[in-house]
Amino acid sequence: MTDIVKKETISANSNVLKRSANNDVENEYQSPVNVKRPVIVPACKPKLRYTLLKTGLCYDVRMRYHAKIFTSYFEYIDPHPEDPRRIYRIYKILAENGLVNDPTLSGIDEIGDLMLKIPVREATDSEILQVHTKEHLEFLARTPQMTRDQLLKETEKGDSVYFNNDSFLSARLSCGGAIEACKAVVEGRVKNAMAVVRPPGHHAEPEMAGGFCLFSNVAVAAQNMLKSYPESVRKIMILDWDIHHGNGTQKAFYGDDRVLYISVHRHELGKYYPGTIHGNYDRIGDGKGEGFNCNIPWPCGGLGDAEYLWAFEQVIMPMCREFQPDLVIVSSGFDAADGDTIGQCHVSPSCYGHMTHMLKSLANGNLCVVLEGGYSLDSIAKSALAVAKVLIGEPPDELPEVKQPKSEALETIDTVIRTQSKYWKCFKGNHANDGCSFKKKATETIANRNFPLQNAIRQQQINLLMSEYSFVMLPLINMGLQDDTVMCSPNVYDSQAILICVHDTPEIWAQRSRVTGNIDPSTSIIVDTTVDVIKWGLERKYGVIDINIPQSLNEQDNYSAVTTAQEVLVFIWDNYLKFFPSLNKVAFVGIGDAHSGVVHLLGHRDTRNIVKCAISFIDQKPLRPLIPLVDETLADWYYKNSLVFASGENTCWGSDGNDNKKPRKKFGRVLKCDSDGLNNNFEEKFDEATDFILDAFEEWSDSE
Repeated sequence: MTDIVKKETISANSNVLKRSANNDVENEYQSPVNVKRPVIVPACKPKLRYTLLKTGLCYDVRMRYHAKIFTSYFEYIDPHPEDPRRIYRIYKILAENGLVNDPTLSGIDEIGDLMLKIPVREATDSEILQVHTKEHLEFLARTPQMTRDQLLKETEKGDSVYFNNDSFLSARLSCGGAIEACKAVVEGRVKNAMAVVRPPGHHAEPEMAGGFCLFSNVAVAAQNMLKSYPESVRKIMILDWDIHHGNGTQKAFYGDDRVLYISVHRHELGKYYPGTIHGNYDRIGDGKGEGFNCNIPWPCGGLGDAEYLWAFEQVIMPMCREFQPDLVIVSSGFDAADGDTIGQCHVSPSCYGHMTHMLKSLANGNLCVVLEGGYSLDSIAKSALAVAKVLIGEPPDELPEVKQPKSEALETIDTVIRTQSKYWKCFKGNHANDGCSFKKKATETIANRNFPLQNAIRQQQINLLMSEYSFVMLPLINMGLQDDTVMCSPNVYDSQAILICVHDTPEIWAQRSRVTGNIDPSTSIIVDTTVDVIKWGLERKYGVIDINIPQSLNEQDNYSAVTTAQEVLVFIWDNYLKFFPSLNKVAFVGIGDAHSGVVHLLGHRDTRNIVKCAISFIDQKPLRPLIPLVDETLADWYYKNSLVFASGENTCWGSDGNDNKKPRKKFGRVLKCDSDGLNNNFEEKFDEATDFILDAFEEWSDSE
C-alpha cells in the first residue's frame, strides 16, 4: 500500500478495522492478507519497591535463657505463663510451614527465600535511656551478679515479674531485636519485619519493670527511630492488640504528638491487669500529646473476631489514615487468641491475619510486628504464623463465621468515637453534635435557651395522661425532683388493686445525619411502652401510678438514676401506699434501669402483705440483686413472685449468650427474650407479663 487510508478491509475474515490516519500505534497488520507482525515490548526493570524485598525476622535462642527460678516441683511441672518456649514454638511453626529454612531451629543467618534473618544485638545503654530511667537500667544491670536468694527476693517484690542471672542479657537482646527490626524496615532492607522476642515489654514503665516485662521494647524502638531517622520517620503509629493495656508504652508517649498510641484491651473498669484507670477511654494524652492516645477498653472477656474487626473498621483504621504515619509498630500480644486461658477471648488466627493485612496499607507498608504476650503455646504459634504469612504477601485466610459484635463492644466503640471526635475529623460525622456534650462547647446563652429532650418527652407523657386519663400529680416533698416525676390515676386512693409502672425515659428512634451528627426530627419517634401498661391497668379498673426516673444529662453530675429510683419508691411506700385504706393488691412493672427502685424497696421494706408480683423489662441493663434486710426469706419470695425479662445479649447469660450461666435467685426469676431491644422485649413478653399479674391477683383473691 502506498497511501495511508482511514479505512481498510481485511478480506481474509471480512472484518472491518477502523483506524485513524494519525494513529501512532504500530500497525498490527502488514497487508490485507492478514500477515501478523510481532509486537515487541523491550525489557525493563519492574517499578516495584515492596514485592521484591523479603520479610525480616528477628529471633535469637539466647532470649530463652530468661526463665523463672523453680522453687518447687509444682513450678517445674506447671511453668510460668511467660514461658521461654513461647518464641521457640513460633520459630518452629514458621519452619514447619516452610517460611523459614532452618532444620536445626538454631536461628542461622540464611533462613530461606521468603524471610531475611535480622541479626539480634543487645540494646545499648543510650538507646534504653531514651525511655527508661538510669536507676531502672542500673537495677537490671545488677541482676547477673545477684545470688539465687537475692533474685527470688526481687521477684517476690516485683509486680508480676521474675528475674534470673540471664534476665538482663535477654532483656537487652529483646529490646535490641525490636530496634533492629524497625531499623531494617525504615532503611528499606526488608519490606516489613517480625520480631520474635522476649521478655515482652509494653508493661515496663520508665522507672520499673512489671507484667512479665523488663524493658519497654516497642517504646525504646520507636523513640530511637524518631531520633535516628528524623527526615524519614516523623510520625509513628503503635497499635497494641495485646489483651492487657500497655501502660508502659502509653506512659512513654503520653505527651508526644509524634506517636499515635492505640491499645485494644480488656479493662473491666480497671479491674483487669494492670489494674489501673489509665487504660480507660478517657485517657487521651496530655499537652502536645492530647488526642494522640486512644484506649479501646473492653468491659468483659469472651470477645472475638467480630469485636476486633469492628474496632479496626470503626476506630483504628480511620484514625491511622488521618494520622498518616511513616512507620507502624504492632505490640503483638496473642493472649486475646482463642484458647488462651489468661485472655479468655476468641480471636482466630485468620482474624490476626486480616488485621495485619489492613495495617499493611499504612505507611507505604512500613510495618514491624513485635511480640508481646500470649501464653497458650499452640495459640501463639498459630496466630503468629497467620501474621507472618500475610507479612510475606499471602492473603489472609477466610474468617470463620463472624457473628454480630456484642452489645458491650458496640457501646465501647461508640464511647471511644465520641471521646476521640474532639480531635479527629474522621469521627465528626458520628458525634459532631452530641447533645450531652453541648455544655462543653456552647455558650451560656445557648445552654439557657435549650433543654434536655427527656424533659420534652416527659411533658408529652404528662399531656397524654392528663388529657386522656385525667391523671394528677403525686407530690414528692423535699426530694428535689420535678413535680411531674410521679403521676397517678384519680381512683388511686380508693383502689383495692394498684399497678405501679416505674420506668426510664422512653426510647427514641431517630435518623441521624452522617455529616453533621444532627437528628432529623421529621423521621424521629418516641417509643413509649408505658402507655400499654397504663391502658391495660385502667381497663381493669386498677389504680395506676406512673413514675418517670429522669436520667443524668451530664456524666459529671452528682446524680444517679438508680439511686433516685430507690429513694422515690421508698418514699411512695412510706408516705402513700401504707396509708391507702382500701389497698390490698400491688403489682410493679419496672422498665429499664428504673426497675432497681422496685428491687430495692422489696428488700428494704416488708411489702409482702400487699405486693403480689414484680415484673421487670431490662433488655441489656444489669440485673439488680434483692438484698433482704428485713427477712432472709425475702429472696425466696422475690424469686417466686417475679419475672425479669432480659435480652439474649445480656451479660447475665454468660460470655457466649447461652444458658450455661443461670442467674441466682436473688436476681428474681430471670427469663431470656428471643428479641433484642427494650421495646421488642416488651412486645414479645407483654402478654406473659400481664397474665402473671392476673394470676397473682386472682391467687390472692382465692386465698382470701
